Amino acid sequence: MKVFLRFYEELNQFLPSAQQKTLIELDLKQRSTVKDVIESMGVPHTEVDLILINGESVEFDQLLEDQDRVSVFPMFESFDISSVTKLREAPLRQRTDHGLRFVVDVNLGKLAHFLRMLGFDVVYHPDLYEDAVLAAISEQEHRILLTRDLGLLKRKNVHHGYYLRNRHPTQQILEVLRRFDLLHSTDLCARCLECNTPVVEIAKDRVIDRIPARVAESYDEFFICPDCQKIYWQGTHFQDMKKKLEQWQKELSP
Repeated sequence: MKVFLRFYEELNQFLPSAQQKTLIELDLKQRSTVKDVIESMGVPHTEVDLILINGESVEFDQLLEDQDRVSVFPMFESFDISSVTKLREAPLRQRTDHGLRFVVDVNLGKLAHFLRMLGFDVVYHPDLYEDAVLAAISEQEHRILLTRDLGLLKRKNVHHGYYLRNRHPTQQILEVLRRFDLLHSTDLCARCLECNTPVVEIAKDRVIDRIPARVAESYDEFFICPDCQKIYWQGTHFQDMKKKLEQWQKELSP
């Protein structure tokens, strides 16, 4: 059987140059789901927001028929297509009462650090490297999985995920802030960098015996992680991150 596919916008980044921005003719030896065919082309299903077969919106498990014409679209950033698409109940762009939450794979530690510094809820640990575990966390906790592993994003139980195009951490954080429109949702140093728990303010006299004398002389406002008891103050690390955020805001502003 023969089917025809067309991928739009940034989905073409996953295709060989000869197949980009053109109608692709495929000969299938057996009936397959549209998800299987799309991912066989190298495009993870988590990058897809809308699939049309012969002009009708379909789900990932739709079986293809001979001569079907398939149009595959990426995330729509400018308008809501939730009333049209049949791919997922909760669109990737949809915010929850707690904001977007992430799980980051082991190769993106610096990105996870940046996201936590900016106040975002991020599951990350250097020992958290098994694909099945990352996928399960993403599914069970409704977290967006951030990775550069295409195979990980093709797992069926990963409903919300994103493939990082950039390799450098600074460009990756800009990419995530832009992709998910997070620039105005930051809360600098609101989370523990070690365990991801939101920090709380604590009186100076309660931590005076746990901080360096020079810090006690220079700062009066302190925060503590309720879980690991790590203490924070707005020192040079905070000021450096504040400058980074200001620079990122300039780079991402229209």
